[in-house]
Amino acid sequence: MIQDPDIETLAWERQKGRDEAPYRAQLSYLFERSRFYRHKLMKAGFATPDAVGGLDDIAALPFTEKDELRVTRSDADPIGTHLAAPMEDVVRVFSTSGTTGTPSYIPLTARDLDDWVTISARSYAATGLSRGKRVVSTYNAGPFVAGAALDAFNRLGACHIPVGTGNTERLMTAVRLLHPHVLACTPSYALHLAEWAGDRGIDIAGSSVERIMVAGEPGGGEAAMRARLQDAWGATVCEAMGIGDISVSLWGECEAQTGMHFSGRGLVHVELIDPDTGAPVPIEDGAQGELVYSHLRHRAAPLLRFRSRDHVQVRTGTCACGRTAPRVRCIGRTDDMLIVRGVNVFPSAVREVVNGFAPHVSGLIAIRPTAPGVKQEPPLPVTVELAEGAEKSPELAERIMRRIRETLVVTTRIDLVDWGSLPRSEYKSKLVERN
Repeated sequence: MIQDPDIETLAWERQKGRDEAPYRAQLSYLFERSRFYRHKLMKAGFATPDAVGGLDDIAALPFTEKDELRVTRSDADPIGTHLAAPMEDVVRVFSTSGTTGTPSYIPLTARDLDDWVTISARSYAATGLSRGKRVVSTYNAGPFVAGAALDAFNRLGACHIPVGTGNTERLMTAVRLLHPHVLACTPSYALHLAEWAGDRGIDIAGSSVERIMVAGEPGGGEAAMRARLQDAWGATVCEAMGIGDISVSLWGECEAQTGMHFSGRGLVHVELIDPDTGAPVPIEDGAQGELVYSHLRHRAAPLLRFRSRDHVQVRTGTCACGRTAPRVRCIGRTDDMLIVRGVNVFPSAVREVVNGFAPHVSGLIAIRPTAPGVKQEPPLPVTVELAEGAEKSPELAERIMRRIRETLVVTTRIDLVDWGSLPRSEYKSKLVERN
């Protein structure tokens, strides 16, 4: 099940030594070919690659923010001034999946694309995908960065059955007739499929699906959500996670189900920082922070110290699968976070607490802030959907409110609504709803 055993089982403490030479070569390439980074690094006081130093000195370098890249785009530079390779060398241009405004374009050279497929193949192999397995996917991935996943499935020798979003009946027909071993989707859509099947008396626990590979949003690692999905489907749930600007799937969870292993070794350098101060946080067991990435041998549009906004908790102990890279569980995204009287509140963390009240709740919530922006005053309004057939109870609302207060140190106002009141999603769920 390990795609690159010589790399993935190498002692983690030796990784930085291996990454030092490619990192320095990448810096030289940035100074030579990237207008964006040449200007950015020189402005920060680093006139040459030698002045930058090695990986031990990387925390002294400025971060790269998505908005920084966005403002460098123009009709003359549609990709941005961080483009470092001639377009003649680019073999693939993906775009972001945003639905408004001009999309962000992400170019790849042939080697960049091969590296992406390598990283994704490691990630998906960890989740149990292998030669001869049939995987049905629900992402409309073609034009977006997740489209590289299709090539990773091929590399692993899997039989890929792309169905896409927008037609649940078509998807479930494929599950019934083609007998896939793996279902690839977001956790919220897997939950919706379970409800859809239950309404129609379809026994999905008896289907051929033996593994659900969830990605695209936090939730698959939440204990209550995972238990509900595994019980409904009679299948093991494993997570994968990536970020389009760096690589489509940088983390993949093995059968031990103790977090997602870093699969970008040798190609991407990963850091952990305090999201409030930017200070480095040691990658050690139990640590929490925001992930920051640097390409090590990218050519088309390499990034240096790119802030992911993914807030994670780290595990570094020995894993039964033999992989030695750190594992993470995504707590939420820092750009989705709300601050209530100085307390950081991740919407996915609220959902995890609420899901602890199953079978009385459906698993769907909506946070409806009363003020614009991040900062909110208590109580934070949280709409909680009841399970089918469950009746509204002031006592249940009080229990949920008290549990959230005890767990997350935030005061909420719980509004219980009937089953079916909140929208279902065939892709990513929206936990925060603003007027």
